[in-house]
Amino acid sequence: MSYPASMRERRPHLKDHSIEALRTRFAAEGIEPWRAEQVASWLYARGVEDPARWTDVSAALRERFAAAWERRALEWDDCSVSADGTVKGRLRARDGALVESVLIPEGDRTTLCISTQVGCPLACAFCATGALGFTRNLSVAEILDEVCRMRERLAPGQRLTNVVYMGMGEPLLNLPNVIESVRVLLHPKGFALGPRKVTVSTAGVVPKIGALLAAVPVNLAVSLHAPTDAVRDELVPINRRFPIAVLMDALRGQREISARRPVFFEYTLMRGKNDSLDDARRLAQLVRGLPSKINLIPMNPHEDAPYQPPSDAAVEAFASELSRRGATVTVRRPRGADIDAACGQLAARRASPSGEPQASGAPKPRGARSAA
Repeated sequence: MSYPASMRERRPHLKDHSIEALRTRFAAEGIEPWRAEQVASWLYARGVEDPARWTDVSAALRERFAAAWERRALEWDDCSVSADGTVKGRLRARDGALVESVLIPEGDRTTLCISTQVGCPLACAFCATGALGFTRNLSVAEILDEVCRMRERLAPGQRLTNVVYMGMGEPLLNLPNVIESVRVLLHPKGFALGPRKVTVSTAGVVPKIGALLAAVPVNLAVSLHAPTDAVRDELVPINRRFPIAVLMDALRGQREISARRPVFFEYTLMRGKNDSLDDARRLAQLVRGLPSKINLIPMNPHEDAPYQPPSDAAVEAFASELSRRGATVTVRRPRGADIDAACGQLAARRASPSGEPQASGAPKPRGARSAA
């Protein structure tokens, strides 16, 4: 696990460990390992972070946890509610870094979209987060605290049903911390989510896909966005390092991908760029024979984007062509666009004293990239 320099000298954090890792840590410190499940139940299942309220823990151990361990990694900076019920939280870390998380209610389903990095190094051309550049990875505790904090905004009777790692950042470039956090989401004493209720997205960091799927039984989503290298090189610059053929070969080689566990392809439709019927035919050919589902996302405009959404008719024609050619396709309609909470819009901006929007870190060149 990696920690920001400003956090390395602080007390250890209870949320910086999976429950299995916490058992090991407790044993090394002379605490009964089974206490890890007990502590996790309070932190995650019941959402109680004050050890003084952990009634089945001895007074001496409660005092020890309060004095020696951190339990909270993020605080509220702002919260916005969309006309469609979507909730966007802007959360502040100890070093002042800001990240955004989004709650999306839809019937009996409530999905939480969480971030894994402050900013993002991949600089996808249509994404507001990519325009920020990259500041740092989130710790395990910070990722899990997104879930803890956003759960506080659930309405009475509402429960969290799904978590998607599709917020700010590239999850596979923070893979160890993502895996540890997923283990807590799935653990019966953690958030107790089913494996098919957790999805991790990647823009195509090919060498780390197999490690993710082997470590945790989550859904995999791939941000594809174009059926040709020429267009994907422009939209998703990591394609220059891992072209479409390399990405698709890697996916076809994953034994974890099956009819019961298909790969989800995210495809953002942009007017005049990747929304033609020829593009739909190329996309259908690309995924043929691979257990998969395609999520079409009409472009969500924002101030940093040089692209615009296609017409509703173009979206429907694209989806129909995919279906006609045997692909499983869903059109994901924008949620939370009026509060910049829709896909591709997260930038953790806040007003400066002059009234101008500011991001959570200093803007960096759009072309900035990292070693994957």
